[in-house]
Amino acid sequence: MNGYADPLASLDTRLQWRPAVTDHLDGWAALIARTADVERPVWFERRADLEQVLESQKNPAAANTILGFDAQGTARAYGRITKNPEGEKAIGYGCVDPAWQGRGIGTGLLGWMEARTRQRFAEDAVPGSSPRLRLHMEQQHTHQATLFGDAGYRIVRYYNEMHRPLTDGLPELLLDDELEIVGFGPALHEPVRLAHNEAFRDHWGSEPRDEEAWGFVVNDPLARPDLSAVAVERSTGRVAGYQLASYDAESARTRGYKEGYTDLLGVRREFRGRGVAQALLADAMRRFAAAGMDKASLDVDSENPTGALALYSKMGYVPVNSSMAWDKEL
Repeated sequence: MNGYADPLASLDTRLQWRPAVTDHLDGWAALIARTADVERPVWFERRADLEQVLESQKNPAAANTILGFDAQGTARAYGRITKNPEGEKAIGYGCVDPAWQGRGIGTGLLGWMEARTRQRFAEDAVPGSSPRLRLHMEQQHTHQATLFGDAGYRIVRYYNEMHRPLTDGLPELLLDDELEIVGFGPALHEPVRLAHNEAFRDHWGSEPRDEEAWGFVVNDPLARPDLSAVAVERSTGRVAGYQLASYDAESARTRGYKEGYTDLLGVRREFRGRGVAQALLADAMRRFAAAGMDKASLDVDSENPTGALALYSKMGYVPVNSSMAWDKEL
């Protein structure tokens, strides 16, 4: 296709490889769960997340997912990529059943992701772009670091997961009189999407989210609009900032505490310096505490240009885990 190597060529022939379809959902989710039982990631995809993967029109599963099955029909490995049509990178996801690790299957999956990424860039034909694949991993997963490093990837960014206990008193919620905090509902889905794209325009690695991508955010199985909020300008209704939250009941059982998680926090440029982010986080902590959460949590880019790390630390958040982004130009 497009003069590039067949992505299937790198895959291990001890498994039978097929694109993911609806009939695979249970086995696919079970594979990821088995892997998570051993590797203990902070978060992993579940069946409802995989259903969203199959719904994507921008990244059709038929071309952008692959599952490897053993002779008994059990899913043992999985890979997929996503890419925005005008984006500067593809992002890879995947896992290998712990019982099948150490056999070179992960290396073959990585080769599939790279070959498919080259095809996607050729298909999208964005002037001046060159194929780039990005992979994410938690710092604890040293076997992934070895795989990525041996394949020529380099660390390009570090992220910190941060927690803030909700039993130590909550920060004061201060916001100037020209702004107010309101609940997040369907009427604000599109205004907040536009605000998000504007707020993150100067953030490393961020790309605009179209309607499909934003739909996956607001309809995420773990999304909690009741724990989310939006800061708006009273006179115009214009979105100044937003805090979108989620709650993972399964994670609460495995980690031993309940956490309200801030998935997205953003403030438009013209509203920065007015305490909007601080007010939204203080509001979030109140919502989380009222819902019976033990901690407030979020992830932050260690080199965030808006000073987010310093703000979170000031508000009592402390780092508990690290993760990395790895890139390779293909």
